[in-house]
Amino acid sequence: MRLLREVLRDWEAVIGLEVHTELTTLKTKMFCDCRLSHDDPPNSNVCPVCLGMPGALPVPNEKAIEYIVMAGLATDCQIQRRSLFYRKHYFYPDMSKNFQTTQGPVAFCMHGHLDLEVTGEGATERPDFTVEKDPDGGYMASIRILRIHMEEDAAKMVHVGGSEGRIASATESLIDYNRCGTPLIELVTQPDLRTPEEARVFMERLRQTFLTLGISDCSLESGSMRCDGNVSIRRRGARGLGTKTEMKNINSFKSLHDALAYEICRQAEVLEAGGVVRQETRHWEPSKRRTVVMRVKETADDYRMYPDPDLAPFCLSDDFVARCRARVPELPLEKRDRFVVAYALKRADAAQLAADPRVASFFEEAACAVAKEHVPMVANVIINLLSATKAVTSAQVASLATLLATDAITFMQAREVLELVDGTGDDPQRLVDERGMRQSTDTEALAATVDEVLARCVDQVRQYREGNKKVIGYLVGQCMRTSRGTGNPKLFNTILCERLAQEG
Repeated sequence: MRLLREVLRDWEAVIGLEVHTELTTLKTKMFCDCRLSHDDPPNSNVCPVCLGMPGALPVPNEKAIEYIVMAGLATDCQIQRRSLFYRKHYFYPDMSKNFQTTQGPVAFCMHGHLDLEVTGEGATERPDFTVEKDPDGGYMASIRILRIHMEEDAAKMVHVGGSEGRIASATESLIDYNRCGTPLIELVTQPDLRTPEEARVFMERLRQTFLTLGISDCSLESGSMRCDGNVSIRRRGARGLGTKTEMKNINSFKSLHDALAYEICRQAEVLEAGGVVRQETRHWEPSKRRTVVMRVKETADDYRMYPDPDLAPFCLSDDFVARCRARVPELPLEKRDRFVVAYALKRADAAQLAADPRVASFFEEAACAVAKEHVPMVANVIINLLSATKAVTSAQVASLATLLATDAITFMQAREVLELVDGTGDDPQRLVDERGMRQSTDTEALAATVDEVLARCVDQVRQYREGNKKVIGYLVGQCMRTSRGTGNPKLFNTILCERLAQEG
């Protein structure tokens, strides 16, 4: 099969996404007061409403409506003051009512957009010039959002026995209705995405936005955020749309990119061989790195949708929308730009910190505890030294960053200090002094060490003079060894260069 980059020179991909996000931060389900928890014993959080018993009447969750309006405001959607819930009919065991409560033609949120910044190697996937390139080789793309609507999630099915638990060969199927009725928002884009990398960046940006809003844990691993990708291809310069296929329930950024890339190349291969692409739903198999057919795609008419007679039309007031707008916090891109200006951070570092609201808050706490010129080192420590398993405080990070910014310790020593203070609450500066780890900045003493090293490393000095500048690293290492790790390596490097230049 041809490489994606080669295929995209001849063909243009047309990609749209459908992103499903469970509102996991709510306490109860969408239309009943059952506890919202998927970790409890199977079928322990159910009632006549979410099981669809005759005569049971649904009552909408007001907080869920607030959350979807916040999601719409954060993606520049038009908030529809009047909308309806519909019944979407299908027969499958994961929905015991035999219909799903969802929204009809007019959703709570319509016609928004999300702006993307595609950079790095992924930017090369787009060989055309329909977008403006930036000096770093990246580009901006604005992706239109058709709608964000509210619906209820289905139950969880577990297939037992057979080959790898697949339904086709399972000996029995178990159903846990705890998830049934979970508030779920579905975001549908216009077919504006043109490369798998754009789709991946869109999902990352959307996840960052929803995490910042606090409406979901957005866990792709557990399925609280999942994505369906629709893709078709057409010859470059063509205006019409090709036949699309849909990849269902993709649960990682890498799988989204790889599934779309494979499908683009597969469709190109079929068409170039004179074949016909069929409209169908396909499944991505990561282990085999391919998509396989699941079923022929249903049409909207198959669902026999009509307004739900048990749910009155929604009429959102201006006051309600205003309250939702007031709850929308500073969003990741706004926070990134503020970090760049306020703290003099590199754009990439600011973006990484702003992507997660907990990390961003931790960073700002630590930044407030150091001198302004040391704040970039705080970012450096959080990004390059901390891991999710480290139990350290913002005060400890601030102390460690100050040590590094003043050249009191090296990064290698900083890693050791982090291990020592992990989970203890100890002050890194006090620990460094107790263990005699603080680096010497006495230039006279360091210069004496440099002279000693240069006197015995005659071969390395000769190599340096002959143009092998990399040997300076060896000489710095010898200086550190001679000083038993107490000398400052940056100062050693500076003094070495000065001595070698003088003697040269």
